[in-house]
Amino acid sequence: MHIFVKSGMGNFVNTMRSAISSSVRSTSTMSGKPGMDDIGIKKLGVTDAKEVKDEDWKKVLDPQTYSVTRKADTEAPFTGAYDKFFEKGRYRCVCCGIELFNSDSKFWAGCGWPAFSNSVDNDLNIKRIVDNSHGMTRTEVRCKNCDAHLGHVFDDGPQDKGGERYCINSVSMVFEQM
Repeated sequence: MHIFVKSGMGNFVNTMRSAISSSVRSTSTMSGKPGMDDIGIKKLGVTDAKEVKDEDWKKVLDPQTYSVTRKADTEAPFTGAYDKFFEKGRYRCVCCGIELFNSDSKFWAGCGWPAFSNSVDNDLNIKRIVDNSHGMTRTEVRCKNCDAHLGHVFDDGPQDKGGERYCINSVSMVFEQM
């Protein structure tokens, strides 16, 4: 889903945020956040995410998650389950379950998406790709294991933690409480 906003449309945007938030995928956890049972390859009953075909991802991922993770779309800002979520745990790829981020690196950036200062073991499970879409040059981050689009990384993060800000779509992750 794409939402384009013109200035002066604040009430419309707030209404859309509410509608989108209430229609975000169903979850299997008590907290209302996606959990380990929501991982795509678990639903498919396979262990190697590299063997999953596009039509299979469509069967186990809701339309928004599929669009973000498999087609590099972006969820609307301030609508994701993990934007203002700060519990202790691990964030894993919603498609394959590999660990991406730890809650110790999460911080509030005010950008509308979950922000992390670093990934697990300095990009052990993340690959970086130059992204020249939308008339700008950015660094896209994807899951190394299943190639799911996660978001982007920028150089405006906390300087005392390396200076990077991973700006990640909530729908591309599940949370595992520690």
